[in-house]
Amino acid sequence: MISKRNLPIVLLILGAGVFVAFRTLGIGENPPTKNEKILHNVGEMLEQIHYSPKQIDDKFSKEIFAKYLGDVDVEKNVFLKSDIEALRGKYETKIDDEIEGKSTIQFVPAVSEIYKKRIAETEILYKDILSKPFDFTVNEDVDQNYDKADFPKNEAERREAWRKRLKYLALERYSDLLDQQEAGKSKPGFVAKTNEQMEKEARDKALVVMNRFYERLKVKVTDDDRFNMFVQTIVQAMDPHTDYFPPVEKRYFDEQMSGHFFGIGASLREEDGNIKITTLVTGSPAWKSGQIGIGDIIMKVGQGAQEPVDLTGFQVEDAVKVIRGTKGTEVRLTLKKPDGTTKLVTLIRDEIVQDELTFARSAIVNSEKGKVGYIFLPEFYADFDNPKGNRCSVDVAREVMKLKEQKVDGIVIDLRHNGGGSLYDVVQMAGLFIEQGPIVQVKDRDGKPQILPDHDKSVLYDGPLAVMVDELSASASEIFAAAIQDYKRGVIIGSTSTYGKGTVQRNIGLDKTLGFMDANSELGTIKLTLQKFYRISGGSTQLRGVASDIVLPDIYETFKIREKDNPDALPWDEIAKADYTPWKYAYDMNVIRGMSNERLKNNQAFNLIRSDAEWLSKEMDKVFPLNLQKYRDEQKQIKSTNKQIETLSKLSASSELNVTSLPQDANKYDGDKDKATRFQQWLKDKKTDIYLGEAVNVLDDMIAQKNMVYNK
Repeated sequence: MISKRNLPIVLLILGAGVFVAFRTLGIGENPPTKNEKILHNVGEMLEQIHYSPKQIDDKFSKEIFAKYLGDVDVEKNVFLKSDIEALRGKYETKIDDEIEGKSTIQFVPAVSEIYKKRIAETEILYKDILSKPFDFTVNEDVDQNYDKADFPKNEAERREAWRKRLKYLALERYSDLLDQQEAGKSKPGFVAKTNEQMEKEARDKALVVMNRFYERLKVKVTDDDRFNMFVQTIVQAMDPHTDYFPPVEKRYFDEQMSGHFFGIGASLREEDGNIKITTLVTGSPAWKSGQIGIGDIIMKVGQGAQEPVDLTGFQVEDAVKVIRGTKGTEVRLTLKKPDGTTKLVTLIRDEIVQDELTFARSAIVNSEKGKVGYIFLPEFYADFDNPKGNRCSVDVAREVMKLKEQKVDGIVIDLRHNGGGSLYDVVQMAGLFIEQGPIVQVKDRDGKPQILPDHDKSVLYDGPLAVMVDELSASASEIFAAAIQDYKRGVIIGSTSTYGKGTVQRNIGLDKTLGFMDANSELGTIKLTLQKFYRISGGSTQLRGVASDIVLPDIYETFKIREKDNPDALPWDEIAKADYTPWKYAYDMNVIRGMSNERLKNNQAFNLIRSDAEWLSKEMDKVFPLNLQKYRDEQKQIKSTNKQIETLSKLSASSELNVTSLPQDANKYDGDKDKATRFQQWLKDKKTDIYLGEAVNVLDDMIAQKNMVYNK
């Protein structure tokens, strides 16, 4: 996300001009519906201000037609091919007309009508198939690569697709029951079940799963949800990071970014189709009420005096969205207590802050060669609506100062799995470690590149620095890593490259009457790709990411999860290099890399992780056996490999890292036992982190190299 005040003035003028230029919907004399307004406004924004828009024409219409039907029926076992062909004849080249307001919205309603009919048919179908025994001795396979699959030609082909899918679902559970029976033989009172009994139980369990899934489809997924999915399909065809948020989704996104939300203070999980309370936050509305307990099932949620929403078929994320809301508002929960009784509890929402989960935190790793400071940053968060709210750049600066007070010899900043966030804050954060100079270049589709600099001549920390990344370090994480690398300020450690998201988005409300600056429109919000960012050395991080100076093998390396694996991703390019001066105490990367490579070459754990990851990646592309023995043999090997990787990724007890909390954090979680427990668990996990162990080794090498330079 990007702060409003950091957008170029030219962009603001451009945006204002777009709204002045909006055309009137040309769909007849009747006023446009809400969905027609949304679709038309989205189309104009994409065409006029997206960084690199595709032309909305018949070709685009055909692309959306195929993608949307694939999104609605992911496994391609609900629609028949005849349904697709009937829709194709009427709508395949007409979607662009709907987007441009030349016709009313007809495609999505037509899809919904057929879909609901086919859902009713397939509900009968799966119940019939699961009412009859499966033969797990037959040699056959199921191919779950749905991208390559086609819709079934007829009822018989659809039934066969369902039979194989359901057989695999039951096979998984049957195999688990066999394992449970084997493990329970030695227990008192054990009663063996026959294979027939376990096969029937496996089908019953599969039926529960399917019933729950279909209950969600019938109760939770509405025509509006299918329309929202349609809009999302359209915007993501432009690039993977342009998104459409209906109002509730936008609020949830903002909460995730800020680390603050207004709710009741309870953690939830889905269990047997129910939404169950697992923990309560000390001091929260739920905790203060004294009426809500762990294990309670939330059956319904009401907003003030409104009709309550039944949570049947809801997933946890869906339930969270209706429970959260505006501070000071009333929410009514209908609970089913563990004793079977029901209870209606009324609460007033209040602010909940999940600082131990969302915000920066630090620790000290004591090694034989020095004291290393460790800063974990899960995302580049910023509370845009609260000037006094948390910002990651401020919090990281605070953690650096705390580490300096402890006289650390070097600092590791962990950006693994950090998907990015505030562009303003990454610029400020990079400035903590360099003297003033450019941090990143940003370019919109029409303007010249704009350099975003650090203006502060001071350097908060000038010692050895390492940055940990992986395949899921994206956006702002890549800006930070690239700046540190280009300045030769520190060492980047991790996967061969980061994710590869080199684009900048901004939230724009869809209601023209409110103006585009209001990102909380009742029509929803579009998170639009407006700019690309470039390294100060000129190349974009788009598609290619940031290549690590020191590469560590990991399980995700061969998985297709990066930006370059998405066919709609924008291309890589480069612009002119910015004017900057590399760090005056630059390290000899060849020496440091050579020392690390030597350690890795002799490290059996890392070598096995590499080979295991390659094997697992190949397994993910295979068709799956429906023969019990073949399935169990394959699963045994997969589980064994996964367990080996999990074990290898943790240091042994004899080589655990000496990780301790900072003295300044001694009383940080007093009064909140749950947070204190989670913080201690976090410290414990770091002690066995093999990747952090090598990062500390690299930093030790940097410390030694720095000392050699200073002692000359």
